[in-house]
Amino acid sequence: MVIPGLRVEDVFKQVRKAVRERSANVQVPWESSSLEGDFTFVSLSSMTALQPLEERLAPVVPQLRPAEPEPSAAPARPSVDRAFSDPTTMMEFLLVPGGCFQMGETFGVGYDWEKPAHQVCVSDFTMGKFPVTQGQWKRVMGSNPSYFSSCGDQCPVENVSWNEAQVFIHKLNSQSDKQYRLPTEAEWEYACRSGGKHEMFCGGNDIEAVAWYDRNSEKQTHPVGQKQPNGLGLYDMSGNVWQWVQDWYGSYGSGSEKDPRGPVSGSQRVFRGGCWLLDAESARAVTRRGIGPGKFDDNLGFRLVAPVR
Repeated sequence: MVIPGLRVEDVFKQVRKAVRERSANVQVPWESSSLEGDFTFVSLSSMTALQPLEERLAPVVPQLRPAEPEPSAAPARPSVDRAFSDPTTMMEFLLVPGGCFQMGETFGVGYDWEKPAHQVCVSDFTMGKFPVTQGQWKRVMGSNPSYFSSCGDQCPVENVSWNEAQVFIHKLNSQSDKQYRLPTEAEWEYACRSGGKHEMFCGGNDIEAVAWYDRNSEKQTHPVGQKQPNGLGLYDMSGNVWQWVQDWYGSYGSGSEKDPRGPVSGSQRVFRGGCWLLDAESARAVTRRGIGPGKFDDNLGFRLVAPVR
């Protein structure tokens, strides 16, 4: 607006009027009385070039035309809930933005217990960037149950039953203001597939890039984070060690679900993701197995989630 001699109030009034007219009353700037503090206008002599009005207003007026209504966005959450480290164990957690996806086998190469594919929607949550490691387990429990203990503190803890994982969670929660838990089966698969994408493995279709499995593991676990992460920045979702989830094992339904929790009872708990011992098929994003919650093995571990507040 290049009109010499205008008062500050006149400048704001003319800008307000222009924006309202060009946006069909969709956008209405503040009155000048809403401003606080001191400010100045830059003289033309200090500017290298005079930009068109639309460019100069772009930072505060995204579109100078009638805009389509946009879906309401959730209020911004504190950054501590989007990505944080647990102070006791130093476990890193990343935000998994919620969404909807087709849960179950969609590549045409799976088994009946991985079907039918059905729509599932999950809410926002945070998930451990890595499986729980031996070092993190020891900080909470004071001992190390792992068969591959010589692998070191950065290797995933294994030889842990579902019940023992619950004891670990209970002790950790008693030292924290978080509410850690195992992921649901739906949350695990959604996060594995980089937010519900059509991926064979957790992070893509190249198992060598993302997983330790029977052809590259040399028959042992490996330190977490050495393979490529998936699209959410999560490591070792496929391979290395199986991961317990919260659900009882049961058949899928065909209907749409919101934040499903699985059967209300059962005899087996679900574990997902494949491991160092088995082939690529076991490391597929949709592979699901179940055993009793008191069982443990040297290829079975877990990772945690926490709610977004």
